[in-house]
Order: sequence, then C-alpha cells, then structure tokens
Amino acid sequence: MSSGKRKRFNPLEETPSASLAPSEEHAVAALGRTGDAGQAPQAPVERIERLPPSRMLPDRFQPRRLLPASIRRRFFAGEVDCYHAAREWLKRAERDASDRRLVDELLAMGESFEEHGQIKPITGSWARGAEGEFRFLIETGERRYWAACLRAARDKSPAEPLLRVEAVARPTRQRQVLENRHAEPPSAVGQACEVAALILDDARVAPEGGSGDEWDYFRQALARRAPRGLWARLEPIMQLSTRRMQQLLAVLQMPSELLEQADRHRLPERVLREILALPPKQWNGALQAAIAHGLTAAEMTRLDERSAPATPADELSAGAIRRPERIAYGGIRRFARAAARVELSELPSLLDDVADEVVSQGFDEFVAPLLSQLATLIEARRSRL
Repeated sequence: MSSGKRKRFNPLEETPSASLAPSEEHAVAALGRTGDAGQAPQAPVERIERLPPSRMLPDRFQPRRLLPASIRRRFFAGEVDCYHAAREWLKRAERDASDRRLVDELLAMGESFEEHGQIKPITGSWARGAEGEFRFLIETGERRYWAACLRAARDKSPAEPLLRVEAVARPTRQRQVLENRHAEPPSAVGQACEVAALILDDARVAPEGGSGDEWDYFRQALARRAPRGLWARLEPIMQLSTRRMQQLLAVLQMPSELLEQADRHRLPERVLREILALPPKQWNGALQAAIAHGLTAAEMTRLDERSAPATPADELSAGAIRRPERIAYGGIRRFARAAARVELSELPSLLDDVADEVVSQGFDEFVAPLLSQLATLIEARRSRL
C-alpha cells in the first residue's frame, strides 16, 4: 500500500487518451438502445467519466444563453470549435463590459477547479453525430464547460482539460431550469425562455434542427394556451407566481436582436415591460437608452401615442424622459386601464402584488397617504357630477 498522499482530481490535467472515449457498447447502453429481437431495452447506464470539451456539445436550446450571438451561430454550425470560440470570447471581453463580467466569472470558476476540484459533474447523454461519432450532449453544467474552455484558451494549454461528466437516463428541461436558478439567477430574458421551454416541454414541442433562429422556438409558447394546472406545476420550479411568469413570457414579443441585447445587459423585466408598452417602432431606441444610461422602469415610463407624438426610435434617448408629473400621470393612466381589463376575481391578487412592490421598494410611507389623498380628491370630483 502506498504511503503517499492521495492526489486530488484536477479536471484540467491531462490523462491517458485511452480513457477519453466511451466504448461503443457503453455509448449504445447510454442511449438505451433495444437489444436483440424479443429482448427488453437495455437499462441506461449512469456513470461518472472524464471527458475533454471537444467530446461534448452544449444544448443549443438551453434557456440561459452564454456565448455571444456572433460566436454562438458559428460554434453551433460547426464552423469553429470550443477553443476557437473561447479565444474570440476573450477578445470581445477586452472591449465589452457585459462580456467581461461573464467571462471573469467563468474564469474564476475555472480557477476554483484547480483549488477545490470540480464539485458537481456535468450531466447529459450520449448521442451519435451526423458522421457517426458519439458526442456527449450537455444537459446541465454548460458554465463549467465554458469555464474550462476559457481557461485553456487563456493559458494556451497544450493539452485538453478533462471534466467529470455523468450520463443520465432521461435529461429534462426541468433539471436545466433548476440548475440555472441554483447557479446564478438568470436575466429577465433568460427567465422568459425558461418559462417558454417548460411550457413547450409539457406540450412535447421539441426544438427542430438546422440553423434557424433559436428565439423562434421559445416564441412558440406565446401562441399556446396553457392546459389546466400547468401554471401551478411550474410555480415550484420557477419559484415565481403565475402572474410573474406570464409577464416574463410577454418579453419574447421583442425582435431577436433586441432580446439578445436585453439578455447580454441583463435588463430588468420591469424595464422591458415599459419598453413593450411603447409602439414597436420605439422599442429599439428605448432599449438602447436603457442600456446606455442604466434607466430604471420609472425613468422609462412614457405617455402612450394618444398622449404625445411618437418619437422616432433613433431619437429616443435619456433626454426624452418626461417631467415627473407627466411620468406619474402616464403611470396612473396605464394602471387604471390595466386594472379595468382584469377579471374582478383577479383584482385582489393584482392589488396584493402592487402592495408588495410598494413596500419592498420602501415607498409605502410616502405612497399610502398620497393615495388616500388622491382617493379623497377623486370622490370630491365625483360628487360634483
């Protein structure tokens, strides 16, 4: 028996190449392929292996998007490999703050692998590629995958890193969403995609192959009527109310390019909701203003087209923000119209949400007496009619 200290597993160290590829028999078993005629299907094998990123492939329709759009398209089209994509991403991070934040987080994760080892394996399943080769399709752990790729690209490692992976019997969207929310709260756009993916998964609407617009897959959820009980089943997964999930889903109305930008800059859902309240031709200008000036939802508030002339999208900027009294007037009008369209049975829930928001933002001491005074003034005017 060796008296030496046991070496900690390093997911970035080189091991003999013979351990990299699964056998044909294991890959078939992992796919759950049926055996000879009359035999029951083989039970899927679940085991921990060590694989290099070149043998893996992230899920193109993972609700949380990591790669920038320009790199993402070429990576999933097979035009560049994961290390080329990582090198381009590092260059983008040098000049783009939103990329730099995410890349720095992933590089820090890669550093933690060296110090503490890879705590959680990447999960997924084996599938045969177009040319007959087996690839490990990632279900959860894409952040760990890109952390290893980015570190290898930055350090110009001569050998591929190795990551712990676990083949699971039945990958699910639910597991992806739970993993995402545990690792880092997704952006508002990411959460909208999570809700859409869960709805489509429940309806058994699978993504189609090819190189089309991935946003179109998620937008299919906008046209589907949720079956009875679905929202209640999604609430514990998303940890959000039904109303909140419906509000998030509406974000997917935006064009793909605007969704990309809103996602990269992690614009809050309330800001996106204010943008959607504008005429579509103003969406781009409003979104650019929100990104450039860090505008809040209150600052994004505008009068609708009947209250003021439309502002060209390319001219809408922080300078177009209305005076405070006009912002308040526009907000009251929108709230009154929205409340009038709500079913009477849903009004208590709506008012509960508004009260929660007011208190959580610390406005209750100011808003409560103000609304009381407003109610008195409204009643005084009604009495004159």
